[in-house]
Amino acid sequence: MVRRVPFFHVDAFTSDLFAGNPAVVVPLEAWMPEARMRQMAAEHNVSETAFLVPEGPGQWHLRWFTPTTEVAICGHATLAAAFVLATEQGEPGPFRFRTLSGMLGVAREGERFVLDFPANPPRRLGGSQPGLAAALGAVPREVWKARDWICVFDSPETVRALFPDHGRIAALAGAETPAGPARVIATARGDDGMHDIVSRYFAAVVGIPEDPVTGAAHLQLLPLWAEKLGRNTLVCHQASVRGGTLWCTLAGDRVQIGGHAVLYARGEALLSDQA
Repeated sequence: MVRRVPFFHVDAFTSDLFAGNPAVVVPLEAWMPEARMRQMAAEHNVSETAFLVPEGPGQWHLRWFTPTTEVAICGHATLAAAFVLATEQGEPGPFRFRTLSGMLGVAREGERFVLDFPANPPRRLGGSQPGLAAALGAVPREVWKARDWICVFDSPETVRALFPDHGRIAALAGAETPAGPARVIATARGDDGMHDIVSRYFAAVVGIPEDPVTGAAHLQLLPLWAEKLGRNTLVCHQASVRGGTLWCTLAGDRVQIGGHAVLYARGEALLSDQA
């Protein structure tokens, strides 16, 4: 017997197709086996595939899988999930998601969806951290640490020009934090008059050499840059090939991340109960 499972392919943190960060959203009535979800995520082969099951009015249980592993928090696939619920299933919102990182909220503000996530302030590290410089191919001015390594550079041009050794990044990031394998963020102050900060995100250790636009990175970047710039509201640009914009506000111990999304495709997975 073949089971038809609908899914939606969404580009998040962008208003344009083929930009931002792609996510696949799979709304379910009840959970399927974890092994099957991992297979689907590997088959979709985007940064994250989000699976969600309703738990009551306005609330869902939400899980995220990269092509190789389940992750504890993901911004762009949460935005994509809220977008699908609002635009494809007629849910009015606001949306509450029970996740491995606790309850996360998303509110709709016009065409923008605003995530309410916990902040993750970094601490500054001393020393030159030569392993990071060798992996990135450039020497950062400062190195900070929250869940991930944060390398601060003097200019956005340096961040954009990085050509990292992803094997070295995966090796140095390996068993680094209680929350799981660390990743590496490269960042600098913006200089184009439109964006306050620029960043890139490298996560080969979880099967994503470079993530196009990363909400979870900004939970760490906002506390750092809000203090540096003296402002709690920042417009952020992730300078991957696809690129994306995030409107972020530090509100106490929370970070609110606003962004757009656009639907690329609707489809059905044809799953055999025997497979």
